[in-house]
Amino acid sequence: MSGSSLVERRQTALQAWSAFVASGGTRTPGVRPEIRGSWSRSVGVPTDLLAAPLADEQETRDLWRSSALRVAVSRVERDLRRTAEDGDLVLAVADPSARILWTHGGRVMRSRAEGIHFVPGGRWDEQSVGTNALALATHRTTPAMVFGAEHYAPIVHGWVCWAAPIREPGTGRILGVVDLSTTWDRTHPIGLATAGLLARLVEDALPRTRATGLGLRLLGTAEARLDGGLLPLPRRQSEILALLALHPEGLSLERLHTLLYGDQPVTSSTLKAEVSHLRAAVQGQLASRPYRLSLPVHTDVDDVLAALRAGDVRAAVSAYGGDLMPGTDAPGLVETGTYLAVSLREALLRRPDPEAVLGYSDLVPHDTAVLEACLDAPGTGDHPAAPLLRARLITGH
Repeated sequence: MSGSSLVERRQTALQAWSAFVASGGTRTPGVRPEIRGSWSRSVGVPTDLLAAPLADEQETRDLWRSSALRVAVSRVERDLRRTAEDGDLVLAVADPSARILWTHGGRVMRSRAEGIHFVPGGRWDEQSVGTNALALATHRTTPAMVFGAEHYAPIVHGWVCWAAPIREPGTGRILGVVDLSTTWDRTHPIGLATAGLLARLVEDALPRTRATGLGLRLLGTAEARLDGGLLPLPRRQSEILALLALHPEGLSLERLHTLLYGDQPVTSSTLKAEVSHLRAAVQGQLASRPYRLSLPVHTDVDDVLAALRAGDVRAAVSAYGGDLMPGTDAPGLVETGTYLAVSLREALLRRPDPEAVLGYSDLVPHDTAVLEACLDAPGTGDHPAAPLLRARLITGH
């Protein structure tokens, strides 16, 4: 993004923020939906705030000392520090309540961060300081970027921040968040992706304690993990597990039969036998009347739907790995997969974010309509992704 475009973007955000604050939160100018929602939750936070409030110092040290995040950070600390120093960023790791537990910064950003309590113990939840990437990522459980005056507190109007949740492998439970911050004029289109990569780096370094619950990858593949361990299943049992995960309220035998087999002449006793085998595989955690999973469940479909509801097309594309259980003929899964694909496509047509469209075109290379809508959108011509988007439109891949 050019310097003039950044200045214009900064001024637009500041004008929108000023109008919102001056109206007491009644005016909702043209800002991203996730920012508008966060601003509404932030009303009441003093705009003359000088620094974030600090949690008890000893409590923060004790929390960090006992945290699995500390172990993970210690294992990849060299890489984290190098990232912060090379880019003159401040890098923070926080708990799920957006309380900072660890930071490291380049020379310039370290000083700025200390001045506003962007340090261990700093409370960066929305109730304390208003809209910021740490709070937004923990609130929405998806990656978030906050630029300039999109922050609610003026003390960070000069910043751009990218944050991504850290999830417990196997269950998807949020353990904390990684944040990268620098000055607004040094924003970069790969900032959000970098935050996501660092979150994955920390996740991979977490101590392998026994996870609990069922984690399902259904998009672009089919993989189930029970309490962190891979759960090998035959195709039909994988499909039954997916249907039950997507219907947490439970399914009757008749409804499950319809969603799984459609009009195929398959007996109820065959389905009951499949369910019985699946129940044994999940260690008995499958109730009947109705059939329902009785353990914590997380799927990548949940992540895509949550991102779409929040209006975050980048996060939705990031979570979308492709078709739902490719090759399935189960009507219930085909219908859900179609709904998800159409919802994502429509969201991109409504808000054709270049980075999101670029990621989408990797998965759906022949959808030229989305590429065309993106290239026709105001501002796309100056975006770093524009040349690649044009090339993909021409070549069709």
